[in-house]
Amino acid sequence: MIHEISSAHLSIECVEAILKENKKLALSEDAVGRIVRCREYLDNKMKSQKEPIYGVTTGFGSLCNISVGADELSQLQKNLMMSHACGTGERVPNEIVKLMLLLKVQSLSYGHSGVQLCTVQRLVDFFNEDILPVVYQQGSLGASGDLSPLAHMCLPLIGLGEVEYKGRIVKAEEVLKEKGWEPIELKSKEGLALLNGTQFMSSYGVWALIQSKRLSRVADLVGAISLEAFDGRQEPFDNSVHVVRAHNGQLETARVMRELLAGSELIARKKVHVQDPYSFRCIPQVHGASKDTIAYVASVLTTEINSATDNPTIVPDEDKVISAGNFHGQPIALPMDFLAIAVAELGNISERRIYQLISGERGLPKFLVAKPGLNSGFMIPQYTAASIVSQSKGLCWPASCDSIPSSQGQEDHVSMGSNAATKLYRVVCNTERVLAIELFNAAQALEFRRPARSSEKLEALVAEYRKVVPFVDDDQVMYPHIASSVEFVKGL
Repeated sequence: MIHEISSAHLSIECVEAILKENKKLALSEDAVGRIVRCREYLDNKMKSQKEPIYGVTTGFGSLCNISVGADELSQLQKNLMMSHACGTGERVPNEIVKLMLLLKVQSLSYGHSGVQLCTVQRLVDFFNEDILPVVYQQGSLGASGDLSPLAHMCLPLIGLGEVEYKGRIVKAEEVLKEKGWEPIELKSKEGLALLNGTQFMSSYGVWALIQSKRLSRVADLVGAISLEAFDGRQEPFDNSVHVVRAHNGQLETARVMRELLAGSELIARKKVHVQDPYSFRCIPQVHGASKDTIAYVASVLTTEINSATDNPTIVPDEDKVISAGNFHGQPIALPMDFLAIAVAELGNISERRIYQLISGERGLPKFLVAKPGLNSGFMIPQYTAASIVSQSKGLCWPASCDSIPSSQGQEDHVSMGSNAATKLYRVVCNTERVLAIELFNAAQALEFRRPARSSEKLEALVAEYRKVVPFVDDDQVMYPHIASSVEFVKGL
């Protein structure tokens, strides 16, 4: 299956399908025309214009006032690529690197960047052949574009740097030789077009958004099982409650919960208690607020991935080459910080439900084992969840609150969106683990309600879960069950 890169709207769902279905990329005829036309325009512009053009005939950042001779323009771009590859820390996961390639190709295809067609095509080839550059998480300020990580991503174009190919990390030049590809000879402005841009930040953001939508669904599913196991009440999900405070996410969550609980013996039986703790009673309000945040962030990131974000911006139709700031990450840095909070809250309320399930309330045994005392049962999984939730709270301190000037003050306000992006990644992974621990507890607690049954939907889910995670009668090593639970949640 092939996805054509074009000016057509690229949705988050489309990106997800490209990755999930392992589609190949191809440049549409329209995209090819725009790329070629912009490059030809820039070449002609350089012949006719005597004034310096930032990043094309000058140095970069605070070196913008230093002109570079025509015979040195190619070396200028190569030097930029080499000198800016200053990443460190953990490697960027391959699935994010693949997203970076896709989103960089998309951005360059609009014909406002001045790159050669062969340069874009080589990025397409990397994507299609699963030649994934080695990129590091630390090094970008999220303002002059994601300079350092994008430098690492693009070094292999010129035969430098490393890639992961066929499960091994090898020098890029070795793979180019194996494929019979010559290193790209960069022309004016190309290095800047490749390194400017928000593709590191936005790739993390898109990945996190895809996972957040899934975790939002999982939170509802697992929350419903916990509610049943805790002998919770159904009134808090009545539509009449939510139409008088009609937030979209709240309405949607209440509707989903009603559907999940429909036909349940447990939810319908008479209750002794008048109301439930907030972690159960307020699922629509809390999960719903996260849904609304996810929807907002999706709208912002959709705009971002359908944009040209390098500098200078070339507009052939208006005969303009404009040095401006489309590389600045502020528009997505703030939403990514917001998304981290929203996803962390799904984990936060989940841990509280875990705590309620092991508390020995409402006829459930303490720590969810028949013989507490001799057995610690599910005492420590809650500790683990609490530890993870606490870490996520620390990671939710907004990176976008900070700015450290760089490039001798030329870049005096930065977004720190790259840090927002990598923190968001960790929060998403953390929340997935907490929800998996809740499911581990909820499925265990549900067994103590037998022979009463939950709804068909929830019972079917628990039956599938039991194929990989058993009921725990007596104490045993728990971490393999938690790992299996995490893998199960990944598939939901």
